[in-house]
Amino acid sequence: MIISEIGFIGAGLMGAPMAANLLRAGFRVTVHTRTRARAQPLLDAGAAWADTPAACAASAGVVITIVSDTPDVQQVLFGPSGAAGGAQPNTIFIDMSTISASATRAMAQELLELGMAMLDAPVSGGVQGAVDGTLSIMVGGDAAVLERARPVLEAMGRTIVHCGPNGQGQMTKLCNQVAVAVHMIAAAEAIVLGTKAGLDPAALIKAIGGGAAGSWAINVLGPRMAEHDFAPGFMVKLLQKDLRLVMQAGSELSAPLPGAALAHQLYAALEAGDRGDEGTQALISVYEALAGIAGTES
Repeated sequence: MIISEIGFIGAGLMGAPMAANLLRAGFRVTVHTRTRARAQPLLDAGAAWADTPAACAASAGVVITIVSDTPDVQQVLFGPSGAAGGAQPNTIFIDMSTISASATRAMAQELLELGMAMLDAPVSGGVQGAVDGTLSIMVGGDAAVLERARPVLEAMGRTIVHCGPNGQGQMTKLCNQVAVAVHMIAAAEAIVLGTKAGLDPAALIKAIGGGAAGSWAINVLGPRMAEHDFAPGFMVKLLQKDLRLVMQAGSELSAPLPGAALAHQLYAALEAGDRGDEGTQALISVYEALAGIAGTES
């Protein structure tokens, strides 16, 4: 069955451009978000508005959720006027948030009992990847359901990987966040050491970014660190939410995660300074403070 109608719940920094790409791909999109004004550009581009998650799901073959945290997903799916109560049998729910893997498995089972299917499909690639439609999408769930939904995902991402049954997309994303956070530590330390040594940060980043040290943190966020441009592509408070999920998973699996734990504490220093809404590259200011370098906050 060809999927043509999409219900889309959440229109934040990531969700809004993802929904816009679905519209450009020719899907009919109905959107719901807590603040209608945030969805206005999508409505101007041809999306329909739904007052509730249930109404958003009513005629959709696929319902996509991308909201902040586990309780938010549970609320929009199963709360009062929740999407699961308004959807038709055989609807595919695709949660593209980053949330608890165990909660995801429980929600998938509940939807299955209602005659529906769920994919957990968190993403990586930042706001620019969402805008460009080049996200990496990590999918947990039934492989046959993924194939039915693949054209929808291909409108938003370039790399779509089936990671296993429900919950394994979320576990893959948590592994991604471990790598992201530890790479951010490495980038910040390298740039601060170079600054203390009198190196030009731009030259340093160019030199090491082309070799074995190259990474998203160095090549993309390194220049923003050096320029003290802390506008968010991905906010500190959202990475911290993800790192809490990482530490919970590590505890449940008896997997030591000392690098992720260090990142979690260093980012806590930013949150303590009321900087949770800044971009994750603001981590460099913590290292500058430790090194006695006078930085410039954005």
